[in-house]
Amino acid sequence: MNDKIIEWLLQGEAWIEYRTRVDLLEQAESDPQVKAARKKMLADPKIQSLLAELTDWPGIVLNSHRSASQPFHKLEFIADLGLNVNDPPVKKIVKKVMEHQSKQGPFQLPTNVPTHFGGSGQDEWAWALCDAPVIVSSLIQMGMREDKRVQSAVDFLDGLVRENGWPCAVSPELGKFRGPGRKEDPCPYATLVMLQTLAHVTELHDGKSAKIGVETLLSLWAESKEKHPYMFFMGTDFRKLKAPLFWYDILHVLDVLSQFKWARKDKRFKEMLKLVELKADEDGRYMPESIWTAWKDWDFGQKKIPSRGLTFFVQRILKRAST
Repeated sequence: MNDKIIEWLLQGEAWIEYRTRVDLLEQAESDPQVKAARKKMLADPKIQSLLAELTDWPGIVLNSHRSASQPFHKLEFIADLGLNVNDPPVKKIVKKVMEHQSKQGPFQLPTNVPTHFGGSGQDEWAWALCDAPVIVSSLIQMGMREDKRVQSAVDFLDGLVRENGWPCAVSPELGKFRGPGRKEDPCPYATLVMLQTLAHVTELHDGKSAKIGVETLLSLWAESKEKHPYMFFMGTDFRKLKAPLFWYDILHVLDVLSQFKWARKDKRFKEMLKLVELKADEDGRYMPESIWTAWKDWDFGQKKIPSRGLTFFVQRILKRAST
């Protein structure tokens, strides 16, 4: 790994320094430099603002899963940074998230599906396969892996896999609602976030569902010109570098796939990664090509200069891919 890049990342915001030390330099959590960076991260006003907002969980009624301002995406972001139930006020947030568990197992969000889409048109607690796995994987990362409620959610969601990946599935409260696609097709985003959940459960890494999910995403890449299930394309927008890793785009897909050792050896994975590598500037830094306006105050929320945050996400994938 390029020492110059590491130096540059270490000069970034506290969360970038912290994750660089832990993920790229493999320094232990007990290392004084890691502890200092983590302490700075927790005190950062932007992190404090996310925590304050999440303390009001669940916030607004869900209208678009893609919206980067959705609380469940913000929960995923702080979980990825390494915040856990031992950090105030994360314990309080986790408790609120887990207060609404469905009979099936997944945790619910307040949702409103209009009647013309097959819903009731009323605000109600429900889950869908495009939010439930994100919440579950966040809870696992935050230290709730052994909690029986989390285990039951993982088991139920894992059991929804089909021979071609995960479908567009929703809780009974949402009636006949389904995304714009054929019933028998896999939902690429649901498959991606389900794999993200399995990535945090070591014993499921080599299981049948993980193998199916990985193959689904890699096949969709290989056939990206012909196949666009549920209108998820792997075209120009998909290939733009963007952070945080929330939706169906090249970095999010690579980040998830790179956590499965055997997936990293696949030539389709390598082809996708090569495409990203070629976007680096002469110093190995990466510039955002697309942004979430809800995150415009972050260093990856602009398209004018290289972003340390985005570069860190790419470097983390490259490090995994090199092992």
